[in-house]
Amino acid sequence: MGIAIVKHNHPYRLVEQEGIRDLYLWTSIATDGYLALTAHFVDEDWILQKRVLNFHHMPPPHGGPILAEKVIDLLRDWAVEKKFFTITLDNASYNDGMVNLLKQHLRLRNTLFCEGEFFHVRCSAHVLNLIVQDGVKVISKPVSKIRECVKYIRASESRKLKFAECIVQVSLPCNKRVHQDVPTRWNSTFVMMDSALEYKLAFHQLHVVDRNFSRFYPTEEEWLKVQKFTTLLRHFYDLTTLFSGTNYPTANLYFHGVWKIQKVIMEEVNNLDIEVSDMAKQMKLKFEKYWECYSLVLSFAIILDPRFKMDYVVYAFKKLYPFDYEERANEVRDKFYLLFKEYENTFDGDLLDGSIAGCSGGDLGNDNDDFTEFESQQHANKRNKSQVDSYLDDTRLLSTQELDVLNFWKENKNRYPILSLMARDILSIPITTVASESAFSIGGRIVGKYRTSLLPENVEVLLCTRD
Repeated sequence: MGIAIVKHNHPYRLVEQEGIRDLYLWTSIATDGYLALTAHFVDEDWILQKRVLNFHHMPPPHGGPILAEKVIDLLRDWAVEKKFFTITLDNASYNDGMVNLLKQHLRLRNTLFCEGEFFHVRCSAHVLNLIVQDGVKVISKPVSKIRECVKYIRASESRKLKFAECIVQVSLPCNKRVHQDVPTRWNSTFVMMDSALEYKLAFHQLHVVDRNFSRFYPTEEEWLKVQKFTTLLRHFYDLTTLFSGTNYPTANLYFHGVWKIQKVIMEEVNNLDIEVSDMAKQMKLKFEKYWECYSLVLSFAIILDPRFKMDYVVYAFKKLYPFDYEERANEVRDKFYLLFKEYENTFDGDLLDGSIAGCSGGDLGNDNDDFTEFESQQHANKRNKSQVDSYLDDTRLLSTQELDVLNFWKENKNRYPILSLMARDILSIPITTVASESAFSIGGRIVGKYRTSLLPENVEVLLCTRD
């Protein structure tokens, strides 16, 4: 089971963290701070599930030790203290301290695989935000002009009608509207630029007939810059959209998405357009800070996708690092085998005992007891020794094939019993904290201006029972 945690407070105050403004800090209208604890797991039918376990009142202070103690208490209340595999968090500085304390606590109970090496997962949506925000600064001037243009045409009903007339005059379809962005959210800025480009001719027509609009209108060179940057940002927007689902994204989506982003950045660093190159260089610095070493445990998920396995890891690294790709791929392979060995040591006895219980029978007499035990052990040893190798050596499915990866492991759990347990845990790791963050949107509706006197305990009950 993977756990995602988000703490929100201070609703309208934006706090600088790692070069961006954290948009997710929130309190209720009653000024109470809350912590959301969300569990992601694969159920007995091999369906990915998400549950908000807690929406807990968190009075200040909010340091790492206090948060760690509270999280431990909440997990203990649910009796899952020894049952969760990873924890997904955003990049707030206090989270590092909380993770270290959680590791120490769980190590004492011997519940972490590989001494917690794969325990902490960074929210991919937050990392993408960090990367893009640094790049967007390079095009702040043309973006500001587009923003003012959109504000101008949306400022009154008469201007909207005038712009609609311009659309008709230049024979553009009216199946979309021009979006206004939230400047602190780059994905909304991308949507604004993308929609503005579709109506560029209409903007130009308005520029011709309305002198007041002319002072906002971008130059042709600025329009070209916006088009170039929108093309680059589309890769990030698509990946953010993919990662931001609350129920569907299994962790096998991670490796390919992050690799594609890195590949795009490295290509654009050498772009002949200086501004595009500068934008890519800024993104590259942030990428190297957070994703230079891909999250190993999330990289394992692509190996557990029967369409790709280790072949895709080798292919991806060869494209990015032609001189040392084998070393990088071998590191992923070695860590994958190391984690499997831990699962084997943890669960093999249970599986073996079940096998013996199922094979032994009183009707055959005591003479066959030794042979039955020997046969079971031989079968188990052979299976466990070759389980990963057998899976990796099997012919890959077509990479273009549509596949429910959880259903594949459901169908093959008897063939790869231990590896399937590992797949169940890894594929359910939350790539982002979006599911936890979405709880605060619901919380804002529960604690509205007419319900400010609700006790925090009742707020938690109302929100969690919806899930």
